[in-house]
Amino acid sequence: MMKKITQHNRLIAIAALLLCVMAGCKKDFLVEKRDLSGINEQVFQDSVLATAYVDFVYGLFLPPGGCQVGSWFLATNNAQFSQTSEELAGQTNWNKEWASVSYLNAHALPYFGTALTGSVGNNTWSRIRQINQFIDAIDNYGLPQYTRNKLKGQMFFFRAYQYFDLVRLYGGVPLILHVLNPVGGEQKLEVPRSATSACFDQIVKDLDSATAMLPGRWPDADWGRITSGGAAAFKGRVLLTYASPQFNRNDDRGRWKKAYDANLAAKNLLTANGFGLYKSGDLANATAWENMFLTEKNNPEAVIVFGFNTVIGDQLQKWNGWENATRPKEIFGGGGVSPTKQMVDAFPMKDGKMPGQPGTYTYDAKKFYKNRDPRFYKTFAYNGAHWPYSENRNFRIWTYKWFAKADATTPASTTEQRGANGSGIYVRKMSNTGASITTGDFQVSGTDFMEMRFAEVILNLAESAIGNDNTGEGIEYIKQIRERAGVENADGSFGLGGITGRDQAFAAVLNERKIELAYESKRYWDLRRWMLFNNDYGTCTRLGVQPLDGTRRTGYFIYVKNTDGTKYVGANNQDPLYKAQHTNNNGPTLIAEREPAVYPPGMDENSYLDYLYDNYFEIIEKNDLDPTNPADWKFKWYNAYYFFGFSQSIMNNSPYLEQTKDWDGLNGAGTFDPLK
Repeated sequence: MMKKITQHNRLIAIAALLLCVMAGCKKDFLVEKRDLSGINEQVFQDSVLATAYVDFVYGLFLPPGGCQVGSWFLATNNAQFSQTSEELAGQTNWNKEWASVSYLNAHALPYFGTALTGSVGNNTWSRIRQINQFIDAIDNYGLPQYTRNKLKGQMFFFRAYQYFDLVRLYGGVPLILHVLNPVGGEQKLEVPRSATSACFDQIVKDLDSATAMLPGRWPDADWGRITSGGAAAFKGRVLLTYASPQFNRNDDRGRWKKAYDANLAAKNLLTANGFGLYKSGDLANATAWENMFLTEKNNPEAVIVFGFNTVIGDQLQKWNGWENATRPKEIFGGGGVSPTKQMVDAFPMKDGKMPGQPGTYTYDAKKFYKNRDPRFYKTFAYNGAHWPYSENRNFRIWTYKWFAKADATTPASTTEQRGANGSGIYVRKMSNTGASITTGDFQVSGTDFMEMRFAEVILNLAESAIGNDNTGEGIEYIKQIRERAGVENADGSFGLGGITGRDQAFAAVLNERKIELAYESKRYWDLRRWMLFNNDYGTCTRLGVQPLDGTRRTGYFIYVKNTDGTKYVGANNQDPLYKAQHTNNNGPTLIAEREPAVYPPGMDENSYLDYLYDNYFEIIEKNDLDPTNPADWKFKWYNAYYFFGFSQSIMNNSPYLEQTKDWDGLNGAGTFDPLK
């Protein structure tokens, strides 16, 4: 069924066209006048055109159609930050070794932006300029105050959104709150970097303005617009970041208190307007948790939403590329997002206890999928797991391999005839079990993405409560998350019993975030703000976690063995467990059926899968997800990345800008202190 296109979605799609026409069809409607000082006043005199302007700004911040949204970041427009975490493997500019940290290298993040020009652009400063243009002008042309407030509130939010994204990467940046005229005029154009503290103050001020001006809910036709609760919740995220070790090296309890107050206020405001944890349907087995990602209008979980649709063949088309990206090539998907073994290992058992801890269930590394947290089965698709789609409700994913030669050290033949993914296990989270293969091989997906969920609000509140020395309160919030996920309450605390002290509680909430928010573009930010890439600041020791620095991300080889325990050796067309792909009878024979028409007496599909793992599968760690050339490649983190320096192009265009400490620049060592 084609997803409904709301008035809001239509305006986002046509806003650029409307404003382009008003500006004489120039490439950038904001440069209608040659001095770049303004645009046609009609925009601010007509509520439809003013709304179109605001919706055009929405479009500048939203992920592009077809992108891999679960690992997309505005700052990079790709998945490289997720690859600079445990979630995904692969070399990036920020996990490999460099001869030195320098503004001349590609690891100097270019996101800060480029100089404004007369041509079309979508970067940090063009977005800020367009927002400032609107805020400066909208009150001057007679629109009703109620209308102006709703429009301005959205623009205040996006200005805060953009500045926060800059500040958490660079520290303090130039605060530009009004339009600067780049040609003539008396304004000072060489705006220096503001102190980081001043930037946070301004971000909070803008979010307070947005919260005061925006409604608690919008009509259905405006689904996806920022609400007062969304702005308040984002303020909670901002202040939690400012209270975290990246910015708060002395653990100032006052910052934790402000973060706690902001997150509690956001929770209460959202709750008063009908938001909350999604619990429709059965909580057991994470059924409600999975359905939450596919519920759109009136979803109580959806605090901030990125919208997509299933329109085909016109300017409104905007598909979510996640469905296609996650689905395996075997059913004509994009090839699968390849999670790491390190992420799989992070998920607890069904009773909330970590694998290896005393509890109701004993962890078996050979059958790593058994008795795990219910979210495990909705986050990953492992060898033998059900993963339905519209045309095959009984589809099971198989990823096993076998050896092509007896003397081979790794299995090269695979049951995935159209191509295997990198890690031997797939991300299934946020995929739609009703997705269709017939409409563009899963490409036509209109599933919205929740950039901020109510669960994050609860976890932000939990962490800030712990920081504010309310450890018990923080643990109670984590319990709410686990209860909704269907975790068993065998010990009366959903597996969280025995936590003593503030740091253990911090560790619990950080790991809960790692699980609950996995593959939602959040883990990288948690690693940054808690400085967990290495242990140079003692944070890994505090939380009892292994730093990423010096490690390799790995996956799974699940290979087939014979009944006598020896490894199965056969050609690629001699699948040992699938008759349809065992087409070469010149050699080894089929040794078992992976999906028999009739299960052996006393077995069902679950016990039969266990039987296969016990008797025909072996698991070894797959160590080629990260680069193998050089063979000793390991994740390398430089502490200068906690606050990026400006790149060469930025310094050449704006030599007056002070470079960040621990980075070099045009004039030698950087002097800007991002902690002030």
